Amino acid sequence: MSKTTIKFIRLSPTKARLIAKEVQGMNAEFALATLEFTPNKAAKYIANAISTAVANGGFEPEEVVVSSCRVDAGPVLKRFRPRARGSASRIRKPTSHIMVEVSKPAKKEA
Repeated sequence: MSKTTIKFIRLSPTKARLIAKEVQGMNAEFALATLEFTPNKAAKYIANAISTAVANGGFEPEEVVVSSCRVDAGPVLKRFRPRARGSASRIRKPTSHIMVEVSKPAKKEA
């Protein structure tokens, strides 16, 4: 089992969680192939995290499974935009932390 964490990604955690749920439980090689053709900003970061977790454990992608893929909320950058009549409105720029854990699949006994 090996883990990796990518922190402070300028990406909304809600958008990244949609991709993380798809990948969870997949074979790492199949997950990387799926994420390569997913047209989403989060897919690039999650694919990077999976390949890093595989390399951290010294495994090959075809022999491990993505046991957990979690996206937590990071700090929010707060910005202001000028509005009508001298007022301003707040803009929230969220960040997220991606945690990926890969492990060898459990052997099924007959």
